[in-house]
Amino acid sequence: MTNLSSDSTALRYPTFEDVRAARMRISGIAHRTPVLTSRTANEIAKAALFFKAENMQRAGAFKFRGAYNAIAALDAASRKNGVIAFSSGNHAQALAYAARLHGVSATIVMPRDAPAIKVAATQGYGAEVVYYERYTEDREAISRRLAAERGSTLIPPYDHPDIIAGQGTAALELFEEIGAMDVLAVPLGGGGLLAGSALSARALSPGCAVIGVEPEAGNDGQQSLRKGEIVHIPVPKSIADGAITTHVGYHNFPIIKRDVDDVVTVTDAQLVETMRFFAERMKIIVEPTGCLAAAAVLQGLIDCSGKRVGILISGGNIDLATFNTLLSGRRG
Repeated sequence: MTNLSSDSTALRYPTFEDVRAARMRISGIAHRTPVLTSRTANEIAKAALFFKAENMQRAGAFKFRGAYNAIAALDAASRKNGVIAFSSGNHAQALAYAARLHGVSATIVMPRDAPAIKVAATQGYGAEVVYYERYTEDREAISRRLAAERGSTLIPPYDHPDIIAGQGTAALELFEEIGAMDVLAVPLGGGGLLAGSALSARALSPGCAVIGVEPEAGNDGQQSLRKGEIVHIPVPKSIADGAITTHVGYHNFPIIKRDVDDVVTVTDAQLVETMRFFAERMKIIVEPTGCLAAAAVLQGLIDCSGKRVGILISGGNIDLATFNTLLSGRRG
């Protein structure tokens, strides 16, 4: 079903029509999440900001869109032996939940240091969790081996056409509700959300600048876009656990290269400040990864003055103990 190699001839690149098809599959299942505004945020950015609140999505993150779409697109034979994924948390939860709704078994390969709240939720949705060591083991190789042994379908967290198409529905909804925008800021880890969002932006608001935002410690996407080819980096260390990737996806990068205008980075400290802003000013809990795009806008790293700006809040899965520790400035 999927190919994790760099052989471009074996890859199927999604289009905006695939995003539309995904919207039909997930309609009535995934939440149409609200678009939030904040007068204070507008004053800080000197712009009109529109926050797409995917922290209020089912399973707590945008990942549910792609996971549900990918399983819905499988035929009966592919579903028979279940699905397998690798993820630090949000894709794990989303795929486990989507598999449960479809009546399909799920196995998730997760790092031993994954947030406990994300592991508990994944298991709570009925998935089997297989652990690996984040800094010494290859999660993709482990997942491919398990898929081959069990005859299961591998659905990676971002490097998959149906995942990309599903993730693009968040931006699709945002443009439908708000109309044309000048800038769309999107969190970037492996590139599924950014690629899907770019497909929607180019179709619905062609003049909109699409900007990816990733952790400063893991700027493989920024390097890749500027070099014009996928750059691999060592496993980065950041509080943005959902964006700790070593390279963008092979399905994703051609779309990012073609349709994304720039990639900027933010520090962990800037993510914490944005978490605090969301909690104090907008009364919502957002995980560090979910703050990436907003942090870049609120910290002035993207030129937004006088513009209409869409910001994707990608998720809100963080336990309160970690949330409080980060906001109090204590790091274990």
